[in-house]
Amino acid sequence: MSFTELFSTFANNLLPILLIASAGYIVGKTLTVDSRTIGRIVFYIFSPLLVFNLLVTSNLNLKQAASTFGFTAIFIISMGIIAFIVGKIFKLERSHLLAVILTVGFGNTGNYGLPVVKFAFGDDALAVASIFFVATSILFNTGGVIIASLGQSDLKSAILGLFKIPSLYGVALALVVKFTDFQMPIPLERTIEIAANGAVPSMIVLLGLELTRIEWTYNFKALSIGVLIKLLIAPMIGLIIASMFGFQGFEKQANVMQAAMPAAVATTVVANEFRLESSLVTAIVFLGTILSPLTLTPLIVFLSR
Repeated sequence: MSFTELFSTFANNLLPILLIASAGYIVGKTLTVDSRTIGRIVFYIFSPLLVFNLLVTSNLNLKQAASTFGFTAIFIISMGIIAFIVGKIFKLERSHLLAVILTVGFGNTGNYGLPVVKFAFGDDALAVASIFFVATSILFNTGGVIIASLGQSDLKSAILGLFKIPSLYGVALALVVKFTDFQMPIPLERTIEIAANGAVPSMIVLLGLELTRIEWTYNFKALSIGVLIKLLIAPMIGLIIASMFGFQGFEKQANVMQAAMPAAVATTVVANEFRLESSLVTAIVFLGTILSPLTLTPLIVFLSR
């Protein structure tokens, strides 16, 4: 793994994403931009249509989709357990421990993970990565919310929140279309294709915009634990679980790459909502995102071989 190979991989796969995200960050810092509104457009329009289009046009079958759902669930639970054990070893306070568990468990598999997988491994891997993204969204809106709420939110409310995830409907409709051989009218097909093509750049810009809301923390112990586990331990756990599932080729590439993503920006929203050490959560998200090329670049090289 030479320096030239690493630099080329970084320049071709990660640098374009970072440049566009940086443009979003600069715009967010210099102009008055409502990132929440843009986020809702991405969440309710672009994301579900991207997932729908990927699944309909790919060769992904139901078994592969179910395997990715299983991989995602086992990975997130494993990371939560690891974060809990490490946090206890280092005697983190309860609120700091919960913040670390939340950020370690849920990676930025949407507006960062999907573009990286697309550039690095192509559309077949992107279809798998989209299933990982949807599965993460489902688990985040149940388990993630419950972790952050510290008991303030009931399970029923969290489960009902699942039905507010548009990408879930994108998966369901895609399965119906795919397994009934339904032929979509050309105007509808082209509408979906245009929206799907706009999803990835919109997600990257949104990543930059959302990073403008980052706060800082002086709890360096919890910050270091959260970032190091997410960037260093998570890819190794992803590789181990992928071997357990027998993943090869683009399935392995997509799942392991998504597992290696830094903490999700969405965790900052939940942390603010439930007053869960929001400055610590946002600092883990920001620092992990900034440092992620150092771990993602060699991982892309490794998975490409």
